[in-house]
Amino acid sequence: MVVTGISLAGALANPSLGTSVSARFAEWARDHGGAGIVTWSENLWYSHHQPPVGGTPAKGAIVPPHGQVATATSGPPHLPVPAPIQPFANPPIAGEGQWSPAGRPVGGIPAVYETTLRPDPVHTSTVVGVAWMDTKLLRATLYSGSSIPGGGPYAHTAPVQAGPATSLVAAFNAGFRMQDANGGYYTDGRTVLPLQPGAASFVIYQNGTSTIGAWGQNGLVMTPDIVAVRQNLDLLVDGGQPVAGLNASDTSQWGRTLGNQIYVWRSGVGITATGALVYVGGPGLNITTLADLLVRAGAVRAMELDINTDWVNFATYAPSLPSGPASSVNGTDLLSTMVGTPARYFQPSWSRDFFTMSAAAGQ
Repeated sequence: MVVTGISLAGALANPSLGTSVSARFAEWARDHGGAGIVTWSENLWYSHHQPPVGGTPAKGAIVPPHGQVATATSGPPHLPVPAPIQPFANPPIAGEGQWSPAGRPVGGIPAVYETTLRPDPVHTSTVVGVAWMDTKLLRATLYSGSSIPGGGPYAHTAPVQAGPATSLVAAFNAGFRMQDANGGYYTDGRTVLPLQPGAASFVIYQNGTSTIGAWGQNGLVMTPDIVAVRQNLDLLVDGGQPVAGLNASDTSQWGRTLGNQIYVWRSGVGITATGALVYVGGPGLNITTLADLLVRAGAVRAMELDINTDWVNFATYAPSLPSGPASSVNGTDLLSTMVGTPARYFQPSWSRDFFTMSAAAGQ
């Protein structure tokens, strides 16, 4: 009992295991034989705390457009600004689905745009965030956490160091814990965990470009120019539509940690026809509404990332100087209701892996 008490006390005081005490306890319990009990408890709690039907969002939850949204005619090569997202709920609220630039510009051009909207026409008081990332201006990096995937050290491990911070534009959470991801992990020329055929994969190449797809399909196989692969469950979106057979009751393909019918904080990332990345994150989502949002945001292929309040986070950084270091001081979360702060990516102890988007070399 003494050993157990010391172990639990250490976990509850460890910020790398989550922002809240409940999240830290859940992480500790999962690592000490209590995964089934934790999942049962979470399902029970969330099933009795589902988002309300109807209602209106809190004041300011739908962020009004700000900044200039216009395709630049000069500067480095970049993608055209995305079209506004058609809201799901009617009547739409002013600003809903309208883009605003976020984070530091790259070569004088906004590289990230963000918007807020309601995720479906039923839960009309719930608001989620969407971020669009210009992959001609930005380059992706996969960072390991202090415990996920384990087996380090790796070239890129939390925290973001001073050098990379001078070009950091955005950062966001990766996927489930590896024992729950039904997929593998590849980085630094090492297969940390075997890559699974058909698994949804975020793939990064040597030049920092990235793609998303099902591993082993459409030519997505290991090549010398691949530097990182992070897999998580199966694709949610393919061919610009939610995948055939997407089923909120299926806990084998799309995750067994929390029922997929339950509306909770979820996140996902997709790639558009132009090659931009789109991130969706927020409360009150099940896997079908998450897929619908990713499609509405323009994704042709997309995957679910992490879920639950403590783990869903997207942050942009806007230092006052063009090459100034990103930090928690100049970071802003996609949603003000996100529990995790922009500081998490600068914490040496942060346990979970994540992605960064930085200004491309020479921009």
